[in-house]
Amino acid sequence: MGIKFDSNSKTWIAWHVERHPITRVPKTLRRKNLKSEAEAKRVEKELVGKVKQALLETVIPTWPKLATAYMDSKRLCDWNEKTYQNCKICLEAHTFEKWKNKRIDTITPQEIKDLIVERVGNTSPSNQQTLLKFIRGTFQYAVDSGMIPRNPSPNIRFKVGNKIKKVLTEEQARLLLETAKQYEHEWYYHWALALYTGMRNGEMYSLTWDRVNFESRTILVDSSWNKVDGFKETKTGNDRIVEIAPTLLTVLKELKLKQFDSHFVLQRSRNWEKGEQARVLRMFLQGIGLPQVRFHDLRATWATIMLGKGVPPIKVMNMGGWVSLKTMQIYIRKAGVDIHGITDVLDLHNPSRQTADVVVLGKSNKS
Repeated sequence: MGIKFDSNSKTWIAWHVERHPITRVPKTLRRKNLKSEAEAKRVEKELVGKVKQALLETVIPTWPKLATAYMDSKRLCDWNEKTYQNCKICLEAHTFEKWKNKRIDTITPQEIKDLIVERVGNTSPSNQQTLLKFIRGTFQYAVDSGMIPRNPSPNIRFKVGNKIKKVLTEEQARLLLETAKQYEHEWYYHWALALYTGMRNGEMYSLTWDRVNFESRTILVDSSWNKVDGFKETKTGNDRIVEIAPTLLTVLKELKLKQFDSHFVLQRSRNWEKGEQARVLRMFLQGIGLPQVRFHDLRATWATIMLGKGVPPIKVMNMGGWVSLKTMQIYIRKAGVDIHGITDVLDLHNPSRQTADVVVLGKSNKS
């Protein structure tokens, strides 16, 4: 480090050089055309601080640099494009401006709590949980990379409800399909496949006829689709076999005859490609006087109907492609399977026994 006078320009120069503590590569900052020796000395001190900060950030980065590195790493190895975009939007929107100049080793658990309250405190618990999940993952990446000794993310308990918004009853599902069939609605086959198999929207979009076996009455579910990633593996990454109900078998054979030259099972439509399947369903349900549910709730409807008919939860779980028993418990509660028959043991009185006459007690009226 130092200062010197440049006799040619009649100005002063200040500079500072320091080596990286690990790589030993020098880092140099220099300022020219300073008007006085006093100014050169002041600038020299500033350069010392800037060099040290720059070297430190190469070992312990600022939050935006770490978050970007974390997301790039996950995108390369683990995440699909949709998950990457969700994380990127979430972290950039809620953390980059707030922590743009903060080194990751200076962010405390309390600061993380305060940020979540400030940014998403008025939103749903699931949104708060998502933001914390992405923050925790970013810090864990720093721990695994040896940048910091521990993950500062606090343990926060969010009251995330285990509720299904709405499902159709068996009678309502039957009315939906019968009415859609009567009016030859273009989404009749989509709704039938969802209600008879519990398949996800993206799984139905990618379903091809070579995955349908009419003889064994089975469908191989091994791919999915979304607007960001296009065709990809299923949500869980696992293939599964779906059984075709006898009634659905008739529906699929009819559909096959109608579009014998199509590679895909279900007809493509602009509304489907734009992701408007929920809007189309709600409009139709409203028109026929049924509760308005989301397209994804047809999957929940299938699960609750199956469970209500006594199908073992493990079979419903396997056919529907759920890997979490915790998730399946939601449908079990919705169908009432977990409490079915428990009141059969209650026998507190005999309601068929003839009741006694009620006598009003009081003073007798003797003459």
